[in-house]
Amino acid sequence: MSSKSQTDYGIILKYIVLVAAFLFFIFIFFLWRIDNPRVERFRLALLDQIVPKVDFFTSSVKVIGRIVLDISSFTKVYEQNERLKNELQDMRKWREAAIQLEQKNAKLRALNNLKVNSKLNWVSGEVIADSGSPYSSSVLINVGIDDGIIDGSAVVDGLGLVGRISGVEDQISRIILLSDTKSYVPVIIEPNNQEAIIRGDNSSTPLVDFIRGSDKIQPGFRIYTSGTGGVYPPGILIGKVVLSSDKKIRVRLSANINKLDYLRILIDKKRKIPSGVGNIVIN
Repeated sequence: MSSKSQTDYGIILKYIVLVAAFLFFIFIFFLWRIDNPRVERFRLALLDQIVPKVDFFTSSVKVIGRIVLDISSFTKVYEQNERLKNELQDMRKWREAAIQLEQKNAKLRALNNLKVNSKLNWVSGEVIADSGSPYSSSVLINVGIDDGIIDGSAVVDGLGLVGRISGVEDQISRIILLSDTKSYVPVIIEPNNQEAIIRGDNSSTPLVDFIRGSDKIQPGFRIYTSGTGGVYPPGILIGKVVLSSDKKIRVRLSANINKLDYLRILIDKKRKIPSGVGNIVIN
């Protein structure tokens, strides 16, 4: 048989199948449209024979449909979960930013509420770097000579004394903290007005040395600058007396020198700070 005959045979077979299918669907249509008791019984008998045989097929289709719906639901849940994770991550970033802003605002409010001598001028600045080392404690602040900063001026935060200026440039200054080993501050211990020296030892609780009447010192006594020597203005709160494990008298600083953001430099142009104060500390 030639290839042309085979092609013609295939075309004829397709037409026959199409015509048969068309006639079958026409028959089914009229079968379900005829309103007759005999035809109704025939339809029921036909369904009774067909439905049980295709029940497995319909059940499988239903199962597959449920699986498809479950996969679609799982995909939607997964996408929603990923979106919620991203939103949660963004919320955590905003929460961290809000906490940092709240901490800065609290420190600024404390700085503004700090009571200082009305005769003193002051300049506020932000700590920009920690320039300390294992053997020294100092930070850099973003104000300098252009802002009227004087070498040797006292520096406070919103809670108490932090240290003093030791080295000034046009737009930057260096602050020696109370914990530095070269820091010495003449103080008064209240309520007995006992004189002493606060000496840094690279710890957060500097030593209290050269106490007159140390037997009268009790934990909890407040310590203020005495103003002796002309470097620090008198009456600035430093902290409270504590006893260390080795029975030494120390001071728990009111200022948190381990986390400094905004500071205030106290300037008294009428008060003569001894020249070279900063160089003494640096050298």
